[in-house]
Amino acid sequence: MKPETVLRVTTLLSAAASLVLSVWLYFQSSSVEDRLNGIYVGVWVPSILALGAFLLSGKSAKD
Repeated sequence: MKPETVLRVTTLLSAAASLVLSVWLYFQSSSVEDRLNGIYVGVWVPSILALGAFLLSGKSAKD
């Protein structure tokens, strides 16, 4: 596998796992702390995708 493909797959899987974890944390109980933890983890999704896009753009600029 090409490193670029591995990076894309890893980025998407990490973002998907973060989204699933966020939803699970948010709905696991009705306490305020759990809901805030779910929101906090949900903020990771765009950050992970932005990091992946940044790394991929740097990879294609070198080629």
